[in-house]
Amino acid sequence: MQVEDAGLPGTCRARGASGSRGSSCPSRRTRRRSWSWCRRGTRLGAANGGSASGRYRAPPLPSASRPRRCRRPSLAGPCPEAVPHLVPWRPGSDTRRAAVVGRGTALRLESSAAFHSLVIRDGGKRGRRRPGARVPRGAAHRWGHLPARLCAHPAPLRSPRHAGMLVFADHPHGPPITLRARYILIHDGGELHIGSERCPYDSRATISLYGRATEGAAVEGFGQKFVGVGRGGVLELHGRRPRSWTLLDKTLHPGGLRHGPYSSERRWSSRGLNLRVLDGGTARVLAAGRFDTHLRPGEGRRLRAFLARQPPGSVVAAAVGDSAARSLTPETRLLLRDRLGSRFIARLGYRQPWALVGILGGDQLSTAEDKREYHGNGTTGLAIAKRDFLTYDGTRFTVTAFSGWIKGVPHNGFKVEVTKGIIIHLVDEVTSWLPGDRIVIASTDYSMHQAEEFNLLPCPECKSNQVKIDGNPLYLHMGEVIDGVDMRAEVGLLTRNILIQGEMEDACYGQNQCQFFSFDTFGGHIKILRNFSSVHMSGVELKNMGQQILGSYPVHFHLAEDVDERGGYGRPTYLDNLAIHHCFSRCVAIHGTHGLLVKDTIGYDTLGHCFFLEDGTEQRNTFYHNLGLLTRPGTILPSDRSELMCLAIRSHVHGNYTPVPSTDCMAVSTFWIANPNNNLIENAAAGAQDVGIWYIFHRVPTGQSEGRYPEGQAEHTPLGVFYNNRVHSNFKAGLFIGKGVKTTRANAEDPREYLTVDNARFRPHQDADPEKPRVPAVIDNLIAFKNNDHGAWARGGDIIFRNSGFSDNGIGLTLASDGTFPTDEGSSLEVTRSIFVGESSNFGSQGGQNSYWGKGANGEYRTLPRNKTFPIRGFQIYDGPVRMARCTFKKFTPTVDRHSSAIGFFMKNSWQISPQNNVSQILMEKSVGLKVFFGRPGQWFGNNDNDGDKMSIFHDLDGSVTGYPDTFVGRADNYLLHHPGCLTVPRWNGVMCTGKFAQLYIQARRPKNLTLSIARAAYPSHPVRLQGVNRGAPYQQYQPVVMLEQDYVIQWDGRAPEDVILYPINFNRGDWLRVALCYPREAVFQVVGDIYQRRAGTVHSVQHYLAAPSIALNRTRERLFYFDRGSGYLFVRLQAHEAREGHSYCSQRGCERIKITAHMSPGDSWSCDPNPFPERPVAAQHPVSQRPAGLCRACGAPQVAITSTPSVEYIRIQIQSLSRVDTQNHLTSAFIKVNGTVFLFNSSGIFFLVLDACSGAVVSRWHFDTVASENAAHAIADYVQTSIKERSLVLVCSRSITDVVGSSEMSVFTRLGSSKPIVFHKGGSFAMLGYKGQAKPSWIKVLNHAGYQKAASLQHYIPLKLKEYQCPANADKSLRFAFSQIPSEHIPAKAVAPRG
Repeated sequence: MQVEDAGLPGTCRARGASGSRGSSCPSRRTRRRSWSWCRRGTRLGAANGGSASGRYRAPPLPSASRPRRCRRPSLAGPCPEAVPHLVPWRPGSDTRRAAVVGRGTALRLESSAAFHSLVIRDGGKRGRRRPGARVPRGAAHRWGHLPARLCAHPAPLRSPRHAGMLVFADHPHGPPITLRARYILIHDGGELHIGSERCPYDSRATISLYGRATEGAAVEGFGQKFVGVGRGGVLELHGRRPRSWTLLDKTLHPGGLRHGPYSSERRWSSRGLNLRVLDGGTARVLAAGRFDTHLRPGEGRRLRAFLARQPPGSVVAAAVGDSAARSLTPETRLLLRDRLGSRFIARLGYRQPWALVGILGGDQLSTAEDKREYHGNGTTGLAIAKRDFLTYDGTRFTVTAFSGWIKGVPHNGFKVEVTKGIIIHLVDEVTSWLPGDRIVIASTDYSMHQAEEFNLLPCPECKSNQVKIDGNPLYLHMGEVIDGVDMRAEVGLLTRNILIQGEMEDACYGQNQCQFFSFDTFGGHIKILRNFSSVHMSGVELKNMGQQILGSYPVHFHLAEDVDERGGYGRPTYLDNLAIHHCFSRCVAIHGTHGLLVKDTIGYDTLGHCFFLEDGTEQRNTFYHNLGLLTRPGTILPSDRSELMCLAIRSHVHGNYTPVPSTDCMAVSTFWIANPNNNLIENAAAGAQDVGIWYIFHRVPTGQSEGRYPEGQAEHTPLGVFYNNRVHSNFKAGLFIGKGVKTTRANAEDPREYLTVDNARFRPHQDADPEKPRVPAVIDNLIAFKNNDHGAWARGGDIIFRNSGFSDNGIGLTLASDGTFPTDEGSSLEVTRSIFVGESSNFGSQGGQNSYWGKGANGEYRTLPRNKTFPIRGFQIYDGPVRMARCTFKKFTPTVDRHSSAIGFFMKNSWQISPQNNVSQILMEKSVGLKVFFGRPGQWFGNNDNDGDKMSIFHDLDGSVTGYPDTFVGRADNYLLHHPGCLTVPRWNGVMCTGKFAQLYIQARRPKNLTLSIARAAYPSHPVRLQGVNRGAPYQQYQPVVMLEQDYVIQWDGRAPEDVILYPINFNRGDWLRVALCYPREAVFQVVGDIYQRRAGTVHSVQHYLAAPSIALNRTRERLFYFDRGSGYLFVRLQAHEAREGHSYCSQRGCERIKITAHMSPGDSWSCDPNPFPERPVAAQHPVSQRPAGLCRACGAPQVAITSTPSVEYIRIQIQSLSRVDTQNHLTSAFIKVNGTVFLFNSSGIFFLVLDACSGAVVSRWHFDTVASENAAHAIADYVQTSIKERSLVLVCSRSITDVVGSSEMSVFTRLGSSKPIVFHKGGSFAMLGYKGQAKPSWIKVLNHAGYQKAASLQHYIPLKLKEYQCPANADKSLRFAFSQIPSEHIPAKAVAPRG
């Protein structure tokens, strides 16, 4: 059985992404492929097509110097199952047999089969087992590996006919093929093919791996229950490639209805007529009532009054409970007949079950009604009335009422539910998703457990971007841009036509961590070793894969090194369109492997880090458009573990050490990126127990990669591409940049387990060389929402966030410095062109482990992060220097329960804070109730008395936050900042001051545990006491913020330290201050000035200070100090003599400093007066109040919205209508607001504003007076039909609607996207987002409220120039309306003649 020709002739027709057949595959003729085998200049021939990684491949690093490996060809181009030399194979089922497909054997598997094991290899002289040979009982299988074959020139290759090859037959109309085995091993030239790139597999194929952990021996290098690819192996799996995942394009509400489903069932205590009144346009239950018309004669009158209050056209459901007939008067019966169209109510008898669903004011044709006879035997069955209705947005729903007796017990109730499946709207075309497929919809709330799975139903009525699901969603899943941040839920397809699965036991057993898991976790796994020939997987589903064992993961590239062109692979290795779900250990593990493309892959409901880089050496890998969600804790690494696991697993700690879960463990992440030189593009981390995307840093390579790079290299390596990623529904953080892992084994000095979470800093430099310039790490277009703790946390420098959106996070963004002086030369962090939202209009849903449900700032109930009292902050300042520019803040408003602020500070902060922190061009929208907050003693803030708490500060460069330019904002009680020109802001607990500020860094030794007291000489009675920080250093350090060119007094809570070093940091050349330090009067001093060069660790420019005769220290160029023995104060003057650049703390020459050594006797006493400086009036700096900032027209983020489709432009729409009650309460203006432009509406009637859907230009606005106009309905219909052009966005607002003369219902609104005609409510309110054109966009909304309801109000972000609008290619952008965000332009709603 040999393949006769190296070209492997074949015939087939190509299969597209959806499984359709085309004509692009090779015809039945011999093709000879051209092969190139060494890495230099390597490309595969025509049979391979283009590169799989496309434009997303990471830029290459410098080539390695090791010899270039040769790679063997594989079947890349032809349809493998159609090759004529393949021999049909129907081996049957025998789980005792070990099948070997060896040298010269090329088989096409035609039917399902089962083996003990399957080995596919070349074999050569090593011998081969014939197919079907049985394995000796109890035999262990060990497969040796020859050394890698190295070549300097292309080597002659064997024809594929010499290799063992197995190809799955592709018979789309035949039965599916299932291959069962304990393991499948492909090596030494063996090949396994299911489909190919050009001919995706069209049938259904399953590889099912079976076996318990306690059965059989492990195969060396692979383990048990696996598909393994060794040296020379080929694995080509190519199923249909449906769209992997997309986003919801319309919000999916619980039950599929905007106000949720409704269900009510009563037994006793419901005697009489039970009614429910619904809005037929929204399916919302508006009113409910019970009327005991059996025993109470007056109930009929109350029933008639109840119905009179309901808007005509409302849906009414009625059901008898127990009995309703005795006191049901003829007048009431007549009303129910005439108003509800009842046929049976006139003859309703004692205890007779009766149910009705009709329309108030309708007739018998619009009514569903049922009754049963009561015979006194206790069971009548149920009278069931059921009728379907249509909402304004096109959702068909069923209202059911029922009544009856069952075993002597009365039953009645109501249901409101979607009819026959819920149609969901998606952003992209999904015609490749088929009935019977299974999908998952991600959570858009704080809990990842709100992700929900559904099966797809047939849906002939669906458009190409719609599918129908078979269940009722329990939770709210957003499908909109909310408050400027894209919160649309991800929707992933879990089904593929090639399935690789593990066969599982019903429950956990044996040594499989059953103390943590109730289910079997010993799944299958795929492992690929170095020197494989070819591995490509696309359109494959992996289920029940992975094991809670190190190295056994669903897909694992193990020490494979370079797997792209650099490694000699003409077709770079990739994973594309995989669905990895319900797995037991990670999703994709990349270990010692570089250049891999992982694309369009879903990882759902898995244990441990999902997309995982292992040792810290992995580089140049690209993650493009992948989705990970419901990432749960696992046991393998400390960082995988939950709190319970962390405390329980102690086998690798030293001695009796007890792990600290919050710092040692609890870091499980959807993307665990152990080296920054990897690319993350358009991925979504939609729910992990801890973190969505975590950049973690290995100080040295770990595991089997030890010694691969020098210490600290990963921390200095520049960041790869990070663009357009989404992180939400994670508990700890959406994005985390910082920390590392412990790289030493547990020992007595550090008893923590190896690879425990540890400290590290990210400081990227050119070529990973700290002596070369910094390379900013750019985080571009990050969307972070509904993360319990942080949207994003980043420590290091330089790091830049831009074009990002943060919403509904406990804390939106925290930027923490690379380190602190003197261990860091000074770096910066920045956020710009971004949007921050505190409490958005995404109110969330209870359940799914959401712990906190309380009132929001607007009074409505919502889910909350962390705790009902947690102080929500948009941008949190930790230390610095940080910069924020061109950012917009919305909806940060404190409540009685919590302090929510746009800008806040790290709580209980013992660290330093830099006065170089600055903000500019900030837009605080009117919905921001608290711009800045410095904390107060109490819950969360503690005593608010740590050093960093006291020193909190930032610089408002242009006054866009404070209203005053060049203003520093600090804590109100910090008198180091104060002067008479400052303004106190009590609500902020802050003070605004002008002046020049820097930091004084103080080191104190012998002793190193004193409290320092520092006061400005101008305010000696208001000292600031600092505890200092001692983090393993032989000194205590303090970093007060100081006003320059001032005098300061320093005292201690004990005898002064023997050694004190003063560094003037963030001083520019010429800046100075004078310091008096308290000492015993008998002290003798040595004072030395020098410059400390941090990088080299050297000191130069040493100068000894001379004792001066007086306090005047600046009259000569000499370096002087003065000690006043009378007062006990040592006076020194600190001045910067060198220039400082950028964000560096010091000059390029190093850090200037003064070292003070005091010689004191043990018995010396100390006591100093509060102020040794001459008293003089406090001089005001520039008074804040004299320089108010002007209007900032360029403030805020330039984008209207931050979305996952950055190329799509949005406009922000707000419609506020008024009902008659509102106008009676003196609310005067209804309005429509487009971006920042407000169109006011002061007259009664209906107002239209029309925009061009392609350019956003306002093309028409018109008012229809429904009071004075004799035929407003006809005028509106004529305007819509004739004056509004195609491709128009139509915004409709109302004010105090009266009867619209000329029509009881207005069908013309169906031309604007309403699914049913509109019946206006007298005295009510109406608002609509409509579209006139051939399409019906998913964003269309209609609100039609009765007079007693809250006035109709809509807010939405509408996309312009969508493909479905069919905009002309030359759409005139010059027509675009110049909407400015501020100031809001108020335009009265005058009647303007329609154009065209």
